[in-house]
Amino acid sequence: MDRDEVDRALARLGAEHEAIETSLLALQDHAGRRLLEGAELTGTTKERWASTDASITLLWAYFDAYTDAFHAAQSIRSRRRWSSREDLVELTELLRGESVTVAGSTTATANMPTLTGGSSKLSHQFSLNSLVDEMNDLYANSLDMVVTSDAVWSALPARIDLLAAELQRTRQLAHSVGVRPGEHPAGDDLERITRVLTDLRERVISDPLAYWVRAQGSSAPGGGRPDTTVYDREARALEDVRREIDAVLTVRQDAEARLVKLRDVLSRADRTLAEARTARGEVLAKIAATEVPAVSGPPTVLQEQLSTAAEYRRHAQWHRLSPLLESLEQKAEDELLRARESLTAVTQPLAVRAELRGRLDAYKAKVARHGLAEDPLLIERYDAARRMLWSAPCDLRVAEQAVLRYQHAAAEQFNAPRTQPQGDPEDQRGPGA
Repeated sequence: MDRDEVDRALARLGAEHEAIETSLLALQDHAGRRLLEGAELTGTTKERWASTDASITLLWAYFDAYTDAFHAAQSIRSRRRWSSREDLVELTELLRGESVTVAGSTTATANMPTLTGGSSKLSHQFSLNSLVDEMNDLYANSLDMVVTSDAVWSALPARIDLLAAELQRTRQLAHSVGVRPGEHPAGDDLERITRVLTDLRERVISDPLAYWVRAQGSSAPGGGRPDTTVYDREARALEDVRREIDAVLTVRQDAEARLVKLRDVLSRADRTLAEARTARGEVLAKIAATEVPAVSGPPTVLQEQLSTAAEYRRHAQWHRLSPLLESLEQKAEDELLRARESLTAVTQPLAVRAELRGRLDAYKAKVARHGLAEDPLLIERYDAARRMLWSAPCDLRVAEQAVLRYQHAAAEQFNAPRTQPQGDPEDQRGPGA
């Protein structure tokens, strides 16, 4: 190799070294790898993790050897500005020959085969290129196992937990209407679904690879998707149970629906009031010299009456529930309307500021169409108005006056007579041209 070839090879090796180090550190810090280290694994995952952990250990050993060889080549090249023939011969052997030695004990400890076959030799020789290929293979296999396990753990347990929470709510609802194990088939189904989901979650945590479907034809690490077959089956079974319970609830559907609607209306009113309180703080921070109305809290009386209505329904006291629902429905609508009016009143200064901003920008566009974009007076008044409107806190009264001054100045310029260009009279055109 000549000096240019050596320098190009060293530059490529430097980029490769940085990329490999970055990848190995990312693998070392991967959340999936940390979970695998701390989990009590079983089955396929336990077997593959033992192999993958050994691969990661071997990867670092290979990388250390690769680093030593790279640094040695850099050291030889830096001896003198113009490398001697002896240096070039040594560099050629180091960069192209099988010059990297990995101790056989390292491979044996990792219990991993190498490109040279078995791991019983005292040492193994690699070229830099073959060592990079070997590291790429080990890295791809290790990353696939880590990413796959992490993907299953990220997807299935959370979905199982959500379904289990829905199952718990369904069991409570079923119990309230008399759907119990041993007394109704839907009650027995709920018990079975509970057992299956508990067992499924335990097995997913201990053996995630058992619930992974690899994508056909994909060689990328983590190519595939979590296997949700069991989860989907139990989710459908729970939905069937919900339909059974709905049939039991048909006779009480009207009262329950009205209570749900009441809760929704009051909840929207509470959220609107909360939004108004947040908006009020924003207005006080952004708008100066303006009166912002106070926002009251949600009425506790309506919530207490709603709880009373739910108690009446629970004890089948329909004659008391009906008039209370009629009164509550009207009060809830009034409360929602009051909350919306409060939000509108609180955000009015922001709407005024937005209108002034829009008016200012519209006049600026109009000024530009009239060819007055460079007029010093208009630029000065536009900048003054814009600073007021885009600063916090914004004084709306002062800002509005600034916008009006800009509008008046623009209107005067629009109506001012224009000086006609000198030249051929036939080339001069009037203002309506």
